[in-house]
Amino acid sequence: MPYGWKGTKVRLVPLDKDKHFENCVRWVNDPAITEWLLIGDYPITRVAEEEFFEQRARTDEKDVALAIETLDEDEEHIGMTGIHNISFRDGVGTIGLFIGRTQLWNRGLGTDTIRVLTDYAFFTLGLRLILSECLDGNVGSVRIHEKNGYDRTGRIPGRYWKRGTYRDAILFAKQRGADGKS
Repeated sequence: MPYGWKGTKVRLVPLDKDKHFENCVRWVNDPAITEWLLIGDYPITRVAEEEFFEQRARTDEKDVALAIETLDEDEEHIGMTGIHNISFRDGVGTIGLFIGRTQLWNRGLGTDTIRVLTDYAFFTLGLRLILSECLDGNVGSVRIHEKNGYDRTGRIPGRYWKRGTYRDAILFAKQRGADGKS
């Protein structure tokens, strides 16, 4: 029986080194994918990614890391997502995601991922406020946040150095409704 948190197109599952690690190493070193990620553009060695992967795979009350898999029979690993900097005292967390299979971009997988992750944050973890940000110009990320009811709350000029220029960060937030709904 499949496990994880299921959407209409994706399932979010705990990290499995045997199943997810090789894709992660490839994706974080692919310039087409990292163009829009908030991480730098330094080559990530297997050793560094393994340390990061193992840290994220451990249970931690401040970070939840999940792999994104398709719902088809292949359960193909297509990306990564998570909730970071969780503060249960304040009821707040910051989300992020990327789809590593570029041929699957613009097919609603990111939108479904954010919906499932937001529901998980609100109704499983009990958070009340989710924050997120993306680089200015990342049309796909803006679209998936807005489709999921996130409010664009601000912009930080020149927040990130990316590919030869300082790029603005676009900030998003979503609050769990007073009725307990997202």
